Parts: sequence; C-alpha cells; structure tokens
Amino acid sequence: MESNLKKKYGLFTAIAMVVGIVIGSGVFFKAEKVLTATGGNLPLGILAWIIGGAIMVVCSYAFSIMATRYEYVNGIVDYAEVSLGKKYGYYVGWFMSIIYYPTLTGALAWVSARYTCVLFGFSIVGPEAMAITGFYLVASYAINALSPVLAGKFQVTTTTIKLIPLYLMAVIGTIVGLITGMTVENFTTAVSQVSTGNALFTAVTATAFAYEGWIIATSINAELKDSKKNLPKALVIGSLIIIATYILYYIGLSGAVSNSVLMENGEKGAKLAFETVFTKVGGTALFVFVVISCLGTLNGLMLGCTRGVYALAVRNVGPLPDTFKQVDKVTNMPTNSSILGLLLCGIWLLYFYGAQLTASPWFGVFSFDTTELPIITIYAAYIPIFIMLMKKEKDLTAFQRFVAPVLAILGCLFMVVAACFAHRMAAVWYLITFVVVMLIGVLFSKASHREEI
Repeated sequence: MESNLKKKYGLFTAIAMVVGIVIGSGVFFKAEKVLTATGGNLPLGILAWIIGGAIMVVCSYAFSIMATRYEYVNGIVDYAEVSLGKKYGYYVGWFMSIIYYPTLTGALAWVSARYTCVLFGFSIVGPEAMAITGFYLVASYAINALSPVLAGKFQVTTTTIKLIPLYLMAVIGTIVGLITGMTVENFTTAVSQVSTGNALFTAVTATAFAYEGWIIATSINAELKDSKKNLPKALVIGSLIIIATYILYYIGLSGAVSNSVLMENGEKGAKLAFETVFTKVGGTALFVFVVISCLGTLNGLMLGCTRGVYALAVRNVGPLPDTFKQVDKVTNMPTNSSILGLLLCGIWLLYFYGAQLTASPWFGVFSFDTTELPIITIYAAYIPIFIMLMKKEKDLTAFQRFVAPVLAILGCLFMVVAACFAHRMAAVWYLITFVVVMLIGVLFSKASHREEI
C-alpha cells in the first residue's frame, strides 16, 4: 500500500513541525509540579526534564525507523496494526478514543481556563474557572466540527505564538537571574528535603505530559522528501530542540524569582515570574500568549478527539460503525464521531473536576490524575510494537533493529515504573478503570465480528 501524498517537506520544515507539535501547554502546566516534586532542587528538576526528553528521543527514533518502512502509516493505531495485527490496532484505537483523547482534552480545557483565571484574578477551581472551561471545550469543538480549515489556521498561529513566552523567559530570565544572583542561589539551595528517588520518579512522570505529541510527528513521513534519512534526523533534532527549550525556560523561571516563591504561589508563580522580568504590563501581555498556547494545544487534542471513534468506524469495528463513519458533505467532518467525542470530553471533565479539584474527591479511592496516567499507558502500549520491530525487520542494521528498540523499551519501562512510584495506589485504581473500559471494547469488538459474519 503506497501513499499518494506528494513529497513536499524538507528537513527544516519537518524539524519545525516536530517542535510545533510537541511544545504546548505542558511546559507551563508541569514546570511548577516538577519544581514542587523535587522540593525546589533545581538540578534534580533539570535531570527529570533530561530523562523525560531522552525517553522521547529514543522512542521517536525507533518509531521513525518503522515510519520509513511503512510510508502510509499515520499514527499509533496504524503502527499497532501493522506490527501486531488488526485486533491490537483496534484495542489501541479504542483506548485512544475512549480514554486518551477525551481525558487530556477535558483537562486541557481546564488548564486553558486556569491560566485565564490567573490572568483575571479568579479562583482556578471556582465557578468562573469551570464556566470558562466549559466555554473553551465547546468553542474548540465548534471550530473543529464546523470549520476544519479555520481550526488548522488557528493551530498554525498558536504554534508560533506559544514559542514567544518560552524563549523570552529562557533568554531574558536567565540573563536577569545571572546579574542578580537569583539563578545561582536557586541552583545551590533546595527549598525542602525530599527523597531523591521518589522525587525524580514523580517529576519524570510529570514531564511526560509536556513531551507528549511526538508520535503525531511521525505521520508526516509520507510527505517528507528523502524520508528514510530526513525523518529520523527531524525527530531527533526536533526532540533535542524541545528538551533544550524546556530546560532553558525552567532555568529562566529560576532567574526571575526564588524557587520558594514559585512553589508558594502555585499557578500564579509563572505570572509573577513574567511580571518580575518584563514589568507588570509586559508580563501580563506575555501571559496572554501562555493562554493562547494552551488553547492551541486544546485545539490539537480536540482535532484528535473528534476523529477518535471515526478511526475505528472506518475499519468497521467499535460501536455502530455505519453511524460513526458518516462524513458531512459540506464540512468534510465525521459529525457523529465529533458529537460523541465532545460527550466523552464532558464525561472525563466531570471526572477530572470531582477527582482533582474538589476539597473531598467525589470518587473516593477511584480518584486519579488523568493528565499523566493515560500518557504512561501509551508508553506501555509501545513496548509490544518495539518487540515486533526487532522480530520482523530482519534487514535493518544491528543498531536500528536491536539497540534503538531496546533503548526505547527500557525508556517505556522506566516511565511505567516511575508512574507506579509517583501515583502509588491511584495507579492501581486507574488500572482497574482501564481494564473495565477495555473489556467494554472487547464486547464491541465481538459484536462487530458477529455483524460481519
């Protein structure tokens, strides 16, 4: 099966696309968690960003090897299918459409509202925050469902905007911190003593959210000139640029205000850092860019969410394939799939609020972090794919066939172990929820099979 897409992207464009796809709200949202988890130990926090980034590099390189073997492959579901068959591809697709996309999309709507509330001085868990969250979620859905072209243009615009506050803080914040001595003080003084092992695991798990999205970048291979050489280069170089950007931003924040102040102020810490370096007016203006960056990430996730069940339906699997594979003739969008995607986002947003934002969790022990654990699940799903890469692709070099996949597997296992240490029993309750959802997927899989017969 060959792709009919034209080879139109060069290496530079491919690198820019990788950077643009991955960099988003995560670095703003999780920088404070990394700092808190490490007790304000800046070198330990930087090590967490490096480890999380290194895992991204080795996994993306391993997938780039597969991408150049199958140029028609467009995403993780397709990789799962060509590696382990249609059944495994279906289960990965079911997980992506029912858990992964809607949990992250709902959470990102709140993250976008969170920083909007910081901008206007509202409570991040009050009625203002939840009203804005609902508005952002529905608005993102409307843009994607009614005008995919407009959604695409918005994505391109926010990709440029999101880099502005990161690089300005990375450069100016670091310079200011070196002049005032704040950077050196933050590097040499920890705010509180923490267990190094547990702190590192928790921090690395948090970085997974910020680094997520690189798998999407492998889908450009069919449109990339000399993809066998350029895709691995684009993914590795792009990943290294992302790691450097995140670390420099993290250091830039430490040059603006002390780690203790950042930790005490929570979600307001980043705004305070921007105002300290760029004055109140300039800091506020740059913080608007942070909100726009979050909205851009939300838009990208909603794009995947609206197509989640459709990706199953076109394979004639999952619930009501004939219903969910229908495409609107005017908007060229899978309308029914989009509606279900929005409903799932609403369900998981309700869960996110009850599990993470209330004084007493609504769901008791079944309250877990939907911004991290679904991402770690994807890393676990990569492992069989990498094993099959070693088993099936016998004409690759020793490095490509064995070294790269083994490193990627070790990286994935590290993420899984880190999540267990970071979330402890919450990871168990998440696993139970995951199993229940997947068993429902099994029932739909069998129903689809009976209909074919």
